[in-house]
Amino acid sequence: MDKGLKLDMRFLKGFVADSDLADIMTEVERAHSFLEKRSGEGNEFLGWMDLPKDMDDALLSDIERTAGKLTGNSDAVIFIGIGGSYLGARAVIEALVPETINKKVFFAGNNLSGDYICPLLEKLKGSDISVNVISKSGTTTEPAIAFRLVEEFLKEKYGSSGFADRVVCTTDKAKGALKAMADKKGFKSFVIPADVGGRFSVLTPVGLLPAACAGVNVRELIAGAKEERARTLSCDLDENPSYRYAAARNILYRKGKRIEVFSNFDSRLHYIGEWWKQLFGESEGKAARSIYPASCDFTTDLHSMGQLMQQGERNLLETFLVIEKEDGTCEIPRDEEDLDGLNYLAGKQLDYVNKKAYEATCEAHFEGGVPNFTVLLSERSAYCLGRLFYFFEKAVALSAYLQGVNPFDQPGVDAYKNKMFKLLGKPGV
Repeated sequence: MDKGLKLDMRFLKGFVADSDLADIMTEVERAHSFLEKRSGEGNEFLGWMDLPKDMDDALLSDIERTAGKLTGNSDAVIFIGIGGSYLGARAVIEALVPETINKKVFFAGNNLSGDYICPLLEKLKGSDISVNVISKSGTTTEPAIAFRLVEEFLKEKYGSSGFADRVVCTTDKAKGALKAMADKKGFKSFVIPADVGGRFSVLTPVGLLPAACAGVNVRELIAGAKEERARTLSCDLDENPSYRYAAARNILYRKGKRIEVFSNFDSRLHYIGEWWKQLFGESEGKAARSIYPASCDFTTDLHSMGQLMQQGERNLLETFLVIEKEDGTCEIPRDEEDLDGLNYLAGKQLDYVNKKAYEATCEAHFEGGVPNFTVLLSERSAYCLGRLFYFFEKAVALSAYLQGVNPFDQPGVDAYKNKMFKLLGKPGV
């Protein structure tokens, strides 16, 4: 089977017609021009578009060496970040090497719960640890507080002058509090490109260093993204599935489908859904419009949200993510008494049953009035994930332009921050 990504749109029949796609093509061409000519709103944040093609081999080698050093002298590495500085990396690791989570790899700075960070540091008291703090500014509240706590922990454990080689900063090239801290204290640092926003940063050191520390082949991740980039250069919807997806979901939006549910049948793909929600929610959610991005983990959520999906308000569309070929084997045994009536499945692989549950759900939801896409990855690999990340990044950029909004800003995020700073008594607020 070829390594790659396919888009299945069979279950859009009756919801999106060829004539609909033809009618939206003028808008697609205009949005495509915004991207290719770097002429649309937010064009100063288009660095992600050529990132896979222009990736510096020396940078990848540095990431691999640094990952080896961090994991070589530590029992565990803590990655501190929130939003785009966290979700992409966790999505990669959970999908490919979930066994490293809470054993060798830990995350912090993605919430303000004292019931998480303090017990984590208590748990790691007897372990050698290193930390990678990820923040363009260094002043985002959640990761900044987490790093202050972790830095104090490191000082107590290794001494004020002995902990610097256990800290790596991923931050701005020239400015910001974290950059100043790295320069002053001698911390190793990687650069977040100025023209790449946080939710598009998974293929920068933001996502690559944590992935490498977990044992992911980051060169394969980049290779997959590079391959998908080449496929998205065309404006032809038959040749560019990323654009076809973006165009079709906008057609559905205009026909009253206001909520998109991203569904998987594999718990290891949960954080891909979390990354996808941020990518689409933060890119499109402006000007009192957008498709609301939600997610489900099936078959678990079929026993809860399944009722709403099947018979609730028909304002839904759905995107499934499926891995076609799984390596694991788990055969259902035969039981002589067959009291549970499952002998008809004896000898079948559990993945076979899971795939049939997916096929049944696609068809049932479609018949219940929920049009759905399926994004199929040929296998579970870094290469295929690289393709997936780029597929959705290019799709959301085009989709937001089709909705008439800037895909690359997030002015609404500051609303809660300003109110929180006032309540906390931050000077100057």
